[in-house]
Amino acid sequence: MDNAQIKNIVEAALMSFDEPLSVHHLKQLFDEEAVSGADINLALQSLHEDYANRGIELQQLSKGFRLQTRPQMQVWLDNLRQKKPRKLSRALLETLALVAYRQPLTRGEIEDVRGVAVSSKIIHYLMDKEWIEEVGYRDAPGKPALLGTTDAFLNYFNLKSLQDLPALADIKDFESFEQSLDFNEQSAT
Repeated sequence: MDNAQIKNIVEAALMSFDEPLSVHHLKQLFDEEAVSGADINLALQSLHEDYANRGIELQQLSKGFRLQTRPQMQVWLDNLRQKKPRKLSRALLETLALVAYRQPLTRGEIEDVRGVAVSSKIIHYLMDKEWIEEVGYRDAPGKPALLGTTDAFLNYFNLKSLQDLPALADIKDFESFEQSLDFNEQSAT
């Protein structure tokens, strides 16, 4: 099989699936063909170059690769949406940030840092979005659940790993940081 055909098949797969696809998954497209991981990587590199100056891009995430619209195209895409969704609440953003930067931690530890009780609606919303999950239990009275982020969190925010999060020292003004994050999600309290 020639490289052009491999590239076309990989591109079709990336367009067809919502979930990011790893090189291992992409190799499964060619179950009886002699296609190596190097062939897949060559196709991915070629696609990355093809999309360099276009409205979509090939993005590498924690679980693999996906084709997505470039963030700067969002302004025009929003014109097609009938109703602009509200942003995430400040309480939800603070809770998510604490989990992302200090994981694993318990709900009580989140409440200690924030100084207020964390609504169970927030925890359930973040779990329903599959952005956080229980990763274990603290060896303390009551065995409180430890919370951590998921691959879905990394994928949603276009991160390869938690090391790609902005450094806390770089975030001096939470208000301006929050405005720079265009979440486009329904408000949760």
